[in-house]
Amino acid sequence: MSEIMRRWQLPSFGLKNLELAKVPVPRPSRSELLIQVAAASLNYRDKLVAEGQLLPDRPKMPFVPVSDMAGEVVAIGADVSRFKIGDRVLGNFWTQWIDGTPPREMARHGLSLGGPLPGVLAEYVTLHEDIAVKAPASLNDEEASCLPVAALTAWFALVETGHLTAGETVLVQGTGGVALFGHQIAQAFGARTIITSRGADKLERAKALGASAVIDTSLTPDWSVAALELTNGRGVDHVLEIIGGDNLNQTAAALASGGRIAQIGFLKGSEIKLSAVPMMLKRANIQGISVGHRRAFEDMNRAIDEHGIKPVIDKAYAFLDAHAAFDHLERGPFGKVVVRLKNAWGS
Repeated sequence: MSEIMRRWQLPSFGLKNLELAKVPVPRPSRSELLIQVAAASLNYRDKLVAEGQLLPDRPKMPFVPVSDMAGEVVAIGADVSRFKIGDRVLGNFWTQWIDGTPPREMARHGLSLGGPLPGVLAEYVTLHEDIAVKAPASLNDEEASCLPVAALTAWFALVETGHLTAGETVLVQGTGGVALFGHQIAQAFGARTIITSRGADKLERAKALGASAVIDTSLTPDWSVAALELTNGRGVDHVLEIIGGDNLNQTAAALASGGRIAQIGFLKGSEIKLSAVPMMLKRANIQGISVGHRRAFEDMNRAIDEHGIKPVIDKAYAFLDAHAAFDHLERGPFGKVVVRLKNAWGS
């Protein structure tokens, strides 16, 4: 193994400053794993962090971005007991949240991979063994790299906190990573899915993935009316709220009695604008979702193997094409954008 590796880093905020650097391969401490990264996937959060728009405190520079990766353990510290060399692993986004109630530090973005902690867009990374999670055996490295943020967010919203059951209706907004994972998880649990989007081509692709129904919000801006029609007036049981802002009023109108809103994204603005009346009359619930804990991650990975869930990857880019990968993220992918490292070693 070489003693020098490459990594993408930010000497200062702004994706235009993203640079490729050569640095020494890190050495694992007594409780750490050294992981050779095979693939990393991008989330919209990674862009916000890189542009300096999300974290309340500036991370240490130069900063390595990106939260999600899959890789192979190539060395372990003397005290490591949970993993062995050769294991395929992922990193848990909230590094201190193992189970139960989240630690208080999470209220200020806490100790999360890819900001404020260093990210994973590098050929090698070290992780404490408590942070690592075994990758599903049924997924290849590129597919597995998509799970830590997007898939676990959808799982935590629908299964861990939403207690999704067969026969319910789930509405997901858009066709990004979280939305499509929400669709796939809902399908696996026997739920009906409705997907909304402004892109007709993306809605056609959503139909091919087995969506029960789709709504083109560019043609139907009052999409809650269409959602009610699709459910014979009953409304939907779960909504993965990706858009935020005043879109919440449409979401509340689309809910069934006792329905649940999982507040995940804020593409339309971080300020929620919502009438209290429909929420009260429908006895609706709204819960903020910010990824999830390690135990739920492990539960999800077992379910992925059991149900054969395959992440939707729009495109995988070579390691040297990280700028193009971020440009694709900005355009709005169908599913996930991945950066492939495995074939880059030695090049």
